[in-house]
Amino acid sequence: MPRAVVLTNPTSGKGRGARLRDEALPRFHGAGWRTTALYGRDAEESLDLARAAVADEPDVLVVCGGDGMVNLGLQATAGTEVPIGILPGGTGNDIARSLDIPLRDGAAAAARIIHGSPRPIDLARVGDRWFGGVLAAGFDSVANERANRMRWPKGQMRYNLATLAELRVFEPLHYVLDLDGEERRVDAMLVAVGNGPSYGGGLRITHGAVLDDGLLDVVLIKPMGRVELARTFPRLFNGTHVNHPQYERHRVRRVTVASAGIVGYADGERFGPLPLTVECVPGAVKVWA
Repeated sequence: MPRAVVLTNPTSGKGRGARLRDEALPRFHGAGWRTTALYGRDAEESLDLARAAVADEPDVLVVCGGDGMVNLGLQATAGTEVPIGILPGGTGNDIARSLDIPLRDGAAAAARIIHGSPRPIDLARVGDRWFGGVLAAGFDSVANERANRMRWPKGQMRYNLATLAELRVFEPLHYVLDLDGEERRVDAMLVAVGNGPSYGGGLRITHGAVLDDGLLDVVLIKPMGRVELARTFPRLFNGTHVNHPQYERHRVRRVTVASAGIVGYADGERFGPLPLTVECVPGAVKVWA
């Protein structure tokens, strides 16, 4: 019998994580899987539980929550033989979206695990931390910093309001990039480093990025006026921003991004101030999907 450890963020998506877990567990049991259900009171405890579970070598560590919960699971499973499975119940769910896992439907997502198999994918590594989606380092991360300081409203609307507020005052940033050893100095609205294609709930900033090609996609949005930036922003949902004259893309194995006063975010998590060096690690984790 396959054995799954199901680790849940009970607060993700306003309690959606716990609901998805409760939808998924009967599907696992009905298919003859043994399960152990765990949840942590905070991120630190959840990571401890994830690492302890992986050390016990189950057939799969299933994380139930949003991209932050998936990122936490990656810290525990990367470089091990234990695959990660995903029951997506957060606000963004971009990593699950990239893997074509049903969103906000615990039973359907569990069925993908039950009838699927482990496949290796790449991860991006910053020091000793991993991410599966996109590192934001510009206008997008500044808006994220503002949103994190806001007490109201909750959920996606907070980030929408923070984005609108930043649009009014944002000026292009000066970057120094090291792209596989080639230095580039450039002014830009943002630089994004993608292992996967999207962030922010389907914004395909690194449209065309592939999870298992051994490369990172580095995207620059070069300077444009605030009105033009606001007009271009919706095009991120379908990837047509790649046709904009201020769009630039590089495909590399390793990149260092530097810009004064900017904080990098990856998979929605705060990774810290720039400069940050990101490298692609091919086949770093197995995903059961």
